[in-house]
Amino acid sequence: MSRLIIVSNRVAPISEGGPAAGGLAVGVYDALKETGGMWFGWSGEVLSSGQPQIQLEERGPVTFATIGLLRRDYDQYYRGFSNATLWPAFHYRADLVQYDRNEYAGYCRVNAWLAQQLVPLLRDDDVIWVHDYHLIPFAEALRAAGVKNRIGFFLHIPFPASQVLLAVPPHRELVQALCSFDLLGFQTKPDVRAFCDYIVNEAGGTVEKRADGLTQIEAFGKTLCANDYPIGVYPDEVAELAKAGERDKPVRTLKATLHGRKVIMSVDRLDYSKGLVERFRAFERLLEHTPSQRNKVSFVQIAPPTRADLHAYQDIRLRLEAESGRINGRFAELDWTPIWYIHRQYERAVLAALFRASHVGYVTPLRDGMNLVAKEYVSAQDPENPGVLVLSRFAGAAQELGGALIVNPLDIDGMADALGKALSMPLAERLARYNDMMVQLRENNVSVWRDRFMRDLTSMAAQVGVSLPASVEPAQP
Repeated sequence: MSRLIIVSNRVAPISEGGPAAGGLAVGVYDALKETGGMWFGWSGEVLSSGQPQIQLEERGPVTFATIGLLRRDYDQYYRGFSNATLWPAFHYRADLVQYDRNEYAGYCRVNAWLAQQLVPLLRDDDVIWVHDYHLIPFAEALRAAGVKNRIGFFLHIPFPASQVLLAVPPHRELVQALCSFDLLGFQTKPDVRAFCDYIVNEAGGTVEKRADGLTQIEAFGKTLCANDYPIGVYPDEVAELAKAGERDKPVRTLKATLHGRKVIMSVDRLDYSKGLVERFRAFERLLEHTPSQRNKVSFVQIAPPTRADLHAYQDIRLRLEAESGRINGRFAELDWTPIWYIHRQYERAVLAALFRASHVGYVTPLRDGMNLVAKEYVSAQDPENPGVLVLSRFAGAAQELGGALIVNPLDIDGMADALGKALSMPLAERLARYNDMMVQLRENNVSVWRDRFMRDLTSMAAQVGVSLPASVEPAQP
């Protein structure tokens, strides 16, 4: 029987109910464990010497195929071009882009090497689904190795407007590499438009809308398709996690410590794209302009560490520590701490229960591909007494969650006003907004995301006579 092969930079050590992982890890694993197949990528191990070897582990229907990276490869491919060049550029932070030609060469070299490691594990009818910005040249490398399988690509982060992408010196080579995939998936329609704009105006290619809804692209001598596929969650599963997590000590401690105060809850990786400093200042503005909220509400920011060996991330941690200390020093009382800034990781069930216990979900990234925290916050709510989501218009989730209070994360006063409105919103309005968003979340869960992508890849293959495995065929409505 044929298989679905997932390829991502990191094969996350996911366990049921274990530490919370990022959107890619949760979405990919939830999709793969239903269909079965293989997940291939970096193990997270960095080796000082030697020749990395692939490790295979069977876990239910999923085979995990992982391999370590040598220190030089990690520094150039991961720390360097992926996260010091592509990440800031794709999040519209051209001012933070650091480019080194040797790091780009290392990025391409590691992609080619990883592709060579995967080739012996492939079968002729495998379907390959590659994920995210670390692996843009991966299909090009597979094609160079003679692989003829269908290959799809999904970008979990935003795709930037052409004028922003031009800040990356090898922008043309990157887009040309993307054109070696058969199907490109983006989180939102604006991301698809940004890619197509580059194809037409910078690459001299053509773009045409097909009858099946896909966008057909011809560029660099290749023909491929693109579409938006907003990633989702399993809302009912998140709700069950929230109820289970209520018994855990961190949740019980929070409730006991608050003494009936309301809670504004945020959970983000520690990253400059998340708008954390602006978020802190908007909460400060709320307390400044609305004295009646003082000693009545606390803001809990959970920000697990990420990429701690990059200077930009060290800087944002120091800034947040300074901001939380300054704001607490200004407003705190002997029996009340306005901001709880927690720099650690919690299990998924605990986070879901914390979402359920809070009155406001505060999700205001400066730019985000989707942001599954927003969707998980809504999913975790008590259906009879839900909280309110305050959501950045620059998160992909804002395209779907119309029941949220949509804000501009650069408008500090506007965010403070939204927090005030959320804290005082009557139950009837909260219920209406919650129910509207839950309909959307159930209609577009992780399975729908996977099935839409695989259906389109299947449809494309059928047109050229390629047989795809029944195991990845979506169920008929």
